[in-house]
Amino acid sequence: MLPACRISRLAVFTRRKSTFSPKPSELVKDIKPTVWTEFSTLAAQNQACNLGVGYADSPSPKILVEALKNLPNDSLNHQYTRGFGHAQLVTILAKMYGELYGVKINALDDVMVTIGAYLALYYSILGWVNKGDEVLIMDPAYDCYQPQVKMAGGTPIIIPMNIPKNAKSSSEFYIDFDELESKITNKTKMLILNNPNNPTGKLWSRNELEKLAKIVKKHNLLVIADEVYEFHVYEKEEMIRFASLPEMWQRTISIGSAGKAFSATGWKLGWVIGPKNLLAPLKQLHQNCIHVCATPLQKAVADAFEKDWPNFYSNPQQSFLATGLSGELKKKRDSLAKSLEAANFKPILPQAGYFMLADFSEHLANFEKGKSGEKKMHGILSFRDGFVKRRNWL
Repeated sequence: MLPACRISRLAVFTRRKSTFSPKPSELVKDIKPTVWTEFSTLAAQNQACNLGVGYADSPSPKILVEALKNLPNDSLNHQYTRGFGHAQLVTILAKMYGELYGVKINALDDVMVTIGAYLALYYSILGWVNKGDEVLIMDPAYDCYQPQVKMAGGTPIIIPMNIPKNAKSSSEFYIDFDELESKITNKTKMLILNNPNNPTGKLWSRNELEKLAKIVKKHNLLVIADEVYEFHVYEKEEMIRFASLPEMWQRTISIGSAGKAFSATGWKLGWVIGPKNLLAPLKQLHQNCIHVCATPLQKAVADAFEKDWPNFYSNPQQSFLATGLSGELKKKRDSLAKSLEAANFKPILPQAGYFMLADFSEHLANFEKGKSGEKKMHGILSFRDGFVKRRNWL
């Protein structure tokens, strides 16, 4: 046992302020905490019902849970698998998206599995954006796009989405295509397209996507198509995948998510699909970053897709991907909209996804009790199953 005087000296020593102060990488110097960190804290402080986190509160589909539960306990399912994706999973993904895009997809060359779509986005941006490159982002947009572009040394170029006053549907969001094209310079390299859009819930129409494709071709742009909510579309509306448009496969990196497809976000399993040459730099990053994703999760997702996909076209009522998840979310959307209306909000019904925006102008007086002279603004609240963020782009 140490003498009391010795213990006292040690305690004093450990309380001294450290002079060690290393300088962080330039890569992250301007990156701030995410909006979700802010709102989770606010919700806890104010005992609010935090509906801002993007995951469902209902059980994951039996088809997925049973696939994991029934996984054989052998070495193949619990050791490293192929680095760029479990062979069974990339094979079924190649089949599915080959049919959805109308192109022949090579499972080993044109598909790569990642830890969630978030990492797929990061690989896609970091693998293609150089210092000084400009990237077109339609706003409102998922909050990681701009930070990831900046970390790659690029410059985000914001294209605002507009919406008429008293809009009732996310389909009423639109962009000015002339404005978009006017912002393209000789430095513009990439367009990020989120369809269906987070947080508006907008499903881009074929006409809108064809206009984008025309601009992309004219200016020789690379496209990241973030389509993780592709199986969340309500009302039997058409989900047009960008890579399926004429001449867009060869210039598009498409991103998908098992967590979103099966409403199991904690699985953190995503993928990128595109021509071999577009995925090459992503694979170079992947093999020197995480190298490989969880084998049992990949195997279970592959089994679930193999079981569900045959019904997607032929028997959609028996397909979770075709009607199961979207049907469940539609009921929740309609219920939330009624609750918002009863509280004097004006919901803007989403066409897809987990999200809903609402006009809270009836409550502006309650939101404008800040400092004297503070700028007042019209507002939209974004509901992700609810307590979320105030937007100032209207």
